[in-house]
Amino acid sequence: MKVWHISDTHMNHGQLIVPEGIDTVIHSGDASNWKDPYRNESELRAFIDWFATLPIPNKVFVPGNHDTSLEKGLITRDLIEHRGIHLLINEEVNIGGLRIWGSPFSPRYGDWSYMRDRGTINRIWDTIPESLDILITHGPPYGVLDATYDHHNKVELVGCSALRKRVAKVPPRFMLFGHVHSTHDIRNAGTRTVSELPTVFSNGSCCDDGKMGMVTSHGNVLEI
Repeated sequence: MKVWHISDTHMNHGQLIVPEGIDTVIHSGDASNWKDPYRNESELRAFIDWFATLPIPNKVFVPGNHDTSLEKGLITRDLIEHRGIHLLINEEVNIGGLRIWGSPFSPRYGDWSYMRDRGTINRIWDTIPESLDILITHGPPYGVLDATYDHHNKVELVGCSALRKRVAKVPPRFMLFGHVHSTHDIRNAGTRTVSELPTVFSNGSCCDDGKMGMVTSHGNVLEI
């Protein structure tokens, strides 16, 4: 199966170049921008309209912290699934024989949607099943495509350590996420492996910090 992984499009989805021959498209969150769920609703509806009409047979959406109108119920599961999109919120779907599980949650940073404190978020990760073909989370595990600058302009790794521990315990074949964008001199968008795990990691972020009005990556195409 050929999978197109995109994330953090932030209303720039219309700029994306859609690759040919894709069987499944997966968006791992932050399709929209506004924190105010009432302003966010029209954005997320516009994204869903675009996503639903892509010429790709299978579509999966895992929301992110910016997708506030979905968490608040202004956008409903029925609306999304009626358009032929699989919505995953701590749940699994089987597509073409592949086991796919997705969660929108990430460690708390400010007051956004689908966030949990770092001290308790492991309760969600403990529900990640074994033997997955694709694990989708909005945010990255610690130390994998998660470098950014802190408020003092120093580089730090901001991924979730509890998620990294769970992935090490029940390694999926592929892990897809976004949330942490690239910057002018740090490249998080793309794929990589780490020596101690069999998992292929994909950060599908399509926008860079400081360039949020334009697409800087067109996602990752994965052969699974």
